[in-house]
Amino acid sequence: MKRLINALLAAVCLIGSQAFASTADYPNKPIRLLVPYPPGGSTDGVARLVGQRLTAKLGQPVVVDNRPGASEAIAASAVAKSAPDGYSLLFATMTGLSVNPSLYSKLSYDPAKDFAPIIQVTSIPSVVVVNPNVPVQSMADLARYLKSRPASEGYASAGNGTPSHLGMELYKKATGTNVVHVPYKGGAPALQDLMAGQVQIMMALAPEAMPLVKGGKLKALAITTTTRATAYPELPTVSENGLPGFEMIFWQALVAPAGTPKEIAAKLNKAVNEILSEPDIKRRLVEMDLEPAGGTQDALGNLMRTQATKWKKVVVDAGIKLD
Repeated sequence: MKRLINALLAAVCLIGSQAFASTADYPNKPIRLLVPYPPGGSTDGVARLVGQRLTAKLGQPVVVDNRPGASEAIAASAVAKSAPDGYSLLFATMTGLSVNPSLYSKLSYDPAKDFAPIIQVTSIPSVVVVNPNVPVQSMADLARYLKSRPASEGYASAGNGTPSHLGMELYKKATGTNVVHVPYKGGAPALQDLMAGQVQIMMALAPEAMPLVKGGKLKALAITTTTRATAYPELPTVSENGLPGFEMIFWQALVAPAGTPKEIAAKLNKAVNEILSEPDIKRRLVEMDLEPAGGTQDALGNLMRTQATKWKKVVVDAGIKLD
């Protein structure tokens, strides 16, 4: 009996030492970074930028694996089912990590249970833009204009359940206005029809809309951050125009499968924080109209939870469902 106990203790110690070794020398093989969008978009671009710098810092290739589709669910589900060893990571957004559980009655993963937060990478503001022929110059003008024309104006979105949809529904609820939702298959066609006057308003991501504003093709009324953006100090916030605390921030983040060893998660968090503090990376992100974020694992976990609560109310109030 004593020999059996000693053998079991030895086995436990061996497993423990092997586990310690596997975390201590992490990474010792390539890391797979799943991106839930096709190559060429902003999320893919940021993931590749971070992946390149992680490769240099960690000494192992970080290979971007694009898995687009199903509102981020394909990539998210794949990572949720992966081994929690730090070699399969997900570069996702607010949509996949906080909004999807409210939009889909049957989701193939649970962000709150299936992922270990690593770090928020960026935040991306939206801007309220209108066709230049709409006779408004401010958010206060816009509210008065919409209230005088209930259900006669249309707002564009990049699709059902997208930030441009949720943000405008939040605005409608806060102002008591009635403007008709016109969903498109992406931000680009929505903005094209906005410029053409087929729709009148859009709460569009700043990187997509501001080049058109600068070109005189759209008129920007406000930005959706709670304080004015460094890149656009002339743009007032929605909060300044009678809606205190109004915020619509799209964000991107890095997560790992739940159960990933704390040492590995902490190492990844530290590495990405260092990357985001590099002047060259800051400059490149700002040029893309993205704000570098960073911070702790707990901060991302809290963001995921609070955003899930916030957007669930919007989804329920607006009766939005995607299945």
